[in-house]
Amino acid sequence: MQKAEPFKHIYERACERKGGESGLAQLLPQVLTAAEYRNHSDAELLSAISRQVFQSGFVWKVVQAKWPAYEQAFFGFEPLKVLLLSPEQLAARAADPDLIRHAKKTQAIYDNAIMVTDIAREHGSLAAFIADWPTADITGLWQQLKRRGARLGGNTGPYFLRGTGKDTFLLSTDVQGYFKAHKLVDGSFSSQKTLAQVQATFNDWQQQTGKPLAHLSRILSCSVGDNRL
Repeated sequence: MQKAEPFKHIYERACERKGGESGLAQLLPQVLTAAEYRNHSDAELLSAISRQVFQSGFVWKVVQAKWPAYEQAFFGFEPLKVLLLSPEQLAARAADPDLIRHAKKTQAIYDNAIMVTDIAREHGSLAAFIADWPTADITGLWQQLKRRGARLGGNTGPYFLRGTGKDTFLLSTDVQGYFKAHKLVDGSFSSQKTLAQVQATFNDWQQQTGKPLAHLSRILSCSVGDNRL
């Protein structure tokens, strides 16, 4: 294990590769405050979760083009309405040519509606649960989504969080490559030990810079490798 380099060095490399500070700034993702994040409805978040599940391992443009049909087929992703669907109705949607024929991912919409309603019952809404989760333990939130939801392991859960404005880093190919090359981790990125090591490094960089985790992650990706953002 080695000590991480100061983040200012990473930032300088990213600026050199992306047209200076202004060019890099244009690539940074939007991060919502906790108050802003709470404005998401459970339906909005279930739709975002479901879209991310379908996009995982699939052509994103195809999913995006079909998503209006999903909004109609699943009642605007209102969780309680989704839970009224029978197994036969879910099967019919999984076979619908206007949607994507994937039974397991279609079932995940229903299973994740259960997660959303359960968490809403406990915390008021899924948005409140996510908004209040401390970013200093963002990998803990990843694990909660993976454990309580369906098909939200790997990068699917984190990409959902990033896409809806929750501050999180991502374990992109470039980020993983950096951590391995600099010997900042000593195990698989699926292990709890490695996730803790990555979280600790990002927490340290955040203390150095005051930047959101999402910005730190994007800047790091821009500073190395193929910039798979």
